[in-house]
Amino acid sequence: MKTTVTANTIQIDGRAVPVNGERNLLELIRKSGIELPTFCYHSDLSVYGACRLCLVDIQGRGIQGACSTPAEAGLVVRTQTEELRDIRRIAVELLLANHDQQCPTCPKSASCRLQGIARQLGIRHVRFRPVHAPEPLDESSVSLVRDPNKCVLCGDCVRFCGEIQGIGAIDFAYRGHEAAVLPAFGKGLGEGECVNCGQCAALCPTGALSPRPETNDVWRALHDATKTVVVQVAPAVRVALGEAFGMMPGTDTSGRLVAALKRLGAARVYDTAFSADLTVLEETHEFLERKASGERLPLFTSCCPAWVKFAEQFAPDLLPNLSTCKSPQQMLGALCKDTLPAELGLAREQVVMVSVMPCTAKKFEAKRPEFKVGGNPDVDHVITTQELAHMIEEAGLQFDELEPESFDLPMGFKTGAGVIFGNSGGVSEAVLRHASEVVAGHPVPVSELCMTRGEEGMRFASVEIGDVVLKLAVVYGLRQARTLVNRIRNGELAVDLVEVMACPGGCVGGAGQPVTADGQARRQRTRSLYEVDKRLDLHKSQDNHYVRESYRRHLGDIGGPRAHQVLHTHYASRRCASEGCAAHATCPQVALRSEEPAI
Repeated sequence: MKTTVTANTIQIDGRAVPVNGERNLLELIRKSGIELPTFCYHSDLSVYGACRLCLVDIQGRGIQGACSTPAEAGLVVRTQTEELRDIRRIAVELLLANHDQQCPTCPKSASCRLQGIARQLGIRHVRFRPVHAPEPLDESSVSLVRDPNKCVLCGDCVRFCGEIQGIGAIDFAYRGHEAAVLPAFGKGLGEGECVNCGQCAALCPTGALSPRPETNDVWRALHDATKTVVVQVAPAVRVALGEAFGMMPGTDTSGRLVAALKRLGAARVYDTAFSADLTVLEETHEFLERKASGERLPLFTSCCPAWVKFAEQFAPDLLPNLSTCKSPQQMLGALCKDTLPAELGLAREQVVMVSVMPCTAKKFEAKRPEFKVGGNPDVDHVITTQELAHMIEEAGLQFDELEPESFDLPMGFKTGAGVIFGNSGGVSEAVLRHASEVVAGHPVPVSELCMTRGEEGMRFASVEIGDVVLKLAVVYGLRQARTLVNRIRNGELAVDLVEVMACPGGCVGGAGQPVTADGQARRQRTRSLYEVDKRLDLHKSQDNHYVRESYRRHLGDIGGPRAHQVLHTHYASRRCASEGCAAHATCPQVALRSEEPAI
């Protein structure tokens, strides 16, 4: 059959498809409604072309990878032939031969791409024998679990860690059939430079990398009659949890979420947005004091624990510039453990604080020694949005049929400023809503303070308030943060406040959120948090009367000694400074840091 191709189109399986700026043939094929299988392609990462599943037959050129072929007008492409089908099936069967196939107990069972592709290709049995002996799990990290028996060598984790986060905590090792993805020097993931952001697990198409579960610990606490379980829920969780139950991305599930937690056995359910309001007041006070004195500027936010660990490891000289405010998670944990035992007539150890977070780094943060009193942590357990969904399923609750309930007072009350903390740019906007009023001496409309919003990974804004000009920078992705820090260091950039988040789009894109291949899901979550802000009656943290009451009854003055004791912390360098240490010559941290790029 003779084929014809019109100008600026590509013929795909007999249909003319217009070329409109797609960066490769794979994107054009998917735009035409054909889902070519692939493991190693991600639109935000470099093209790798390792899995060889997106092969197509191009007239006059033969079989080529669609991900690495430019979308050139005039091509005649076939995505399905007998040869292509055989190549794909053999490739997947070879992966399955060395893959731990205990699928029902795999954390990625419901979203495993290997499982989905095997089903798509109609693979019913594997013709090849395994050549690898089973390897032990890597459970050295408090945030993540690495299962080398499930790795398909797609390289997504390697490229995200290197290209987006600029860390390189995990990489390829060895060659041929011995090739593997490992932390440096074969050490555990928790023994190297990993900052626990978990984006490697979010991208992993199988169960080779996954958040470290704490659901069993939470179940034990819920079933212990001597314990009182108090749960806090982060802003970004409410606009993502519904996806695990078939709801549209961005659906606000606050009421059903609270109802589910109460049904699971939580005594009280609080909103982390309440302590985000606390953070705004403390951080704004700290920021304006530094602005007035001109010392330790710019002020870097400290809400993101992955960013804090990054600074401790790679830029310890910047630690004096970090806000001393605890993150909202740790503020609420500290306040609850400081006030609830006396209120409930319990010992501190009998109050169990559980955080539901969109983030895996929060698991690491909660276990930092700085956040313990007498050995008892301010936050006992951190579960992700995914883990909460699993608990709801395990309890047999029909989530979409639950009657909505309200957060408990007083620490369930929040303003819109606390809610938008879940978005990149939200922290700085919330600070502006308070700082502008303090500097101007009168209220400033919220609509005039939205300049930190946007989707770009690095953006800048400035606001004039009388004679005062506040300059702000917002960045997500730690490689971008490294670039920004270098520009500040080199004198290329002068700013007063820098908001840093490790995950794309902020907490809404956290690694603990439901896994989705839909690029619009994160944008829907972001929009939803801004819509929640609009629906609330109060939009500025200083207007939260329950926060003001907390200061009156427990915390004293904003930025005062008592508030500082409960709500602030300190940081320390994670670099090895002692060459006299007996283990210095063999220490993997020393070896890693000798290779790290300058910041």
